[in-house]
Amino acid sequence: MDKIKAIITGATGMVGEGVLHECLKNDDVEQVLVVGRRSCEVVHTKLTEIVHRDFFDLSAIEDRLGGYDACFFCLGSSSVGVSEEEYFQMTYELTMSFAKALVTKNPEMTFCYVSGKGTDSTEKGRLNWARVKGKTENDLMKLPFKGVFAFRIGFVKPNKNYKNTVRNYKYLGWLYPVVKAISGNLASTLEEVGLAMINAVKAGDSRKVLEVRDIIELAQIGNAR
Repeated sequence: MDKIKAIITGATGMVGEGVLHECLKNDDVEQVLVVGRRSCEVVHTKLTEIVHRDFFDLSAIEDRLGGYDACFFCLGSSSVGVSEEEYFQMTYELTMSFAKALVTKNPEMTFCYVSGKGTDSTEKGRLNWARVKGKTENDLMKLPFKGVFAFRIGFVKPNKNYKNTVRNYKYLGWLYPVVKAISGNLASTLEEVGLAMINAVKAGDSRKVLEVRDIIELAQIGNAR
């Protein structure tokens, strides 16, 4: 395919920031639009930014969301300390609202959703967060995008050079080699997540739900399956 024009959400978070920087340094990505509630404070010739507070109402910015090949949806909310209703709204409803707005403007878009290891595709398990993530994955895949991929990340190694991961690197970076040694199915790097998303758009993949080992594998290839 031609070079990628991508929309990124969640660029002020650890995963989103990592994906953003991977896109900015990758020659296969020619244009990046970051949509966020606050500025990612990154300046680059490839990068345009929209600061927009209400992701449930995109009417004010809809005309700026067309003409893109990919969405790397890295925006997420923790289930800790919030009600089930609030978590459902901030995870399922927000994601679906944004995705539905994009698919009307970009039917040839590939949508990459940052999910989590342990997500419940049956939507019937014991853990609420896993059920909600599972429902989000399932319903995203019903939308008429060119492709939808769920990235079930596990332990992601922070990057000490990125602004939003400095604290995470300080407290968690040392754990990466330990987790990696215990199981390669649990840990990946930010760079691997970003590269895997780019390759999913560029080359495609028969797997629509990508576990950690799949993400690492996809990051290492450039040819379609």
